[in-house]
Amino acid sequence: MPRRKFQSIRVRSWTHYVDTVNSDEYRRWAFRGQADRAWPVTSSLWRHLTRFGVKPNWWERQERRSVEEFQEKAHHYLRHVPPSGDMLRWLALMQHHGAPTRLIDFTWSPYVAAFFALEGATGDAAVWAVNGAYLRYDESHDRTPPDPRQPNAFAEHYFPGQGDFVWVGEPLELNERLIAQSGTFAIASNVDDPLEDVLCTYPEPEWVVAQIVIPRRLRDEALQDLRRMNITHATLFPGLDGLARSIAYDLEFHWAFDPKKVRG
Repeated sequence: MPRRKFQSIRVRSWTHYVDTVNSDEYRRWAFRGQADRAWPVTSSLWRHLTRFGVKPNWWERQERRSVEEFQEKAHHYLRHVPPSGDMLRWLALMQHHGAPTRLIDFTWSPYVAAFFALEGATGDAAVWAVNGAYLRYDESHDRTPPDPRQPNAFAEHYFPGQGDFVWVGEPLELNERLIAQSGTFAIASNVDDPLEDVLCTYPEPEWVVAQIVIPRRLRDEALQDLRRMNITHATLFPGLDGLARSIAYDLEFHWAFDPKKVRG
């Protein structure tokens, strides 16, 4: 797929990031944080199939087979089983419990995205932004995507990979984690390419996708500010797992002094 240019913004300061994401331009966009600016935006399904050398001509059949296997067995562990035709709820359930799927995690909060970009970053991080309103509702382009929440939409339009379009949204029922993270999903019909490459085939890619680069030197200031907003693993992942994850940042942070600078 030919790659076209998308918007790339390198913020100069944490305040510059805040001003950028709060501007009218990004008011209806969704965001995704990644610890390395060089990483493409890909689904866990793409990463798994690529990492382990599954031939692309088998991807569709292997994806369908994995979903069917999960549906056949998951009822042993669930009190309420999603309707068989509501594939988005099934995929969200699979993703929640760690199965590779074509769903790509985004959030409506640019601050939650910044947290996920920075908490594990050792170099320049990136927050990717996609224009959810344009992709899903704007009639100025000819790629209004089928609603994947509708029965048989996945079977007819998404699994076969017909065309290059992207839908942004949530299942009809949200789990606790999606609520805590203001979460949403980007779902591409074409899982063979990174999301930004698919979006760059739209008529005006600069109105569809952008990368906001956050330099490594801003990490400490940003994470401290996000902590004051109560954006931590403990709040984004409700339960003991989130609390345990939050301890990692406590190793490098202290309210009374800076353990990275003050000698013991």
